[in-house]
Amino acid sequence: MSDIKLAEAPPGVEGAGFFATSLDKAIGLARANSLWPLPFATSCCGIEFMATMGSTYDLARFGAERPSFSPRQADMLLVMGTIAKKMAPVLRQVYVQMAEPRWVIAVGACASSGGIFDTYSVLQGIDEIIPVDVYVPGCPPRPEAILDGVLRLQDIVKNESLNRRNTPEYKALLEKYGIHTNK
Repeated sequence: MSDIKLAEAPPGVEGAGFFATSLDKAIGLARANSLWPLPFATSCCGIEFMATMGSTYDLARFGAERPSFSPRQADMLLVMGTIAKKMAPVLRQVYVQMAEPRWVIAVGACASSGGIFDTYSVLQGIDEIIPVDVYVPGCPPRPEAILDGVLRLQDIVKNESLNRRNTPEYKALLEKYGIHTNK
């Protein structure tokens, strides 16, 4: 029988019958291993994401079990494919409707930089309208690359301070994108 390791324990103090760590670390571990993806797929990268969710690659084993198609029930937005400038307001609205904390992965060359479509009608990277946490390269990226992007996001989530979203720097970032918070 093999040793199954679900998640590494956060740094803390261990003793006979107890384990103590900071609340930030415990919540970060829980958040990182229970991400709810919202796939926003417009082209071929969406097909690669479907393969990533399938049994061969099985994104669910990394804690992203339940894809959500409601922004209010998701915390990880995966933008895949070409985003036309007409689609930009819709993508932005989806992002704004997501509850904090929320994270974004730009999957593929088109979502990251416009890809081969250097035209007036194609957004040259979704980071023009919303903040992006992780970029996954490729045209289209292989399922392994998408998994790597999710694992990189898990590291970000795991190590993020609980107070980061209330800092002046984060509020300035959202303000840069014209996204206003109610706080």
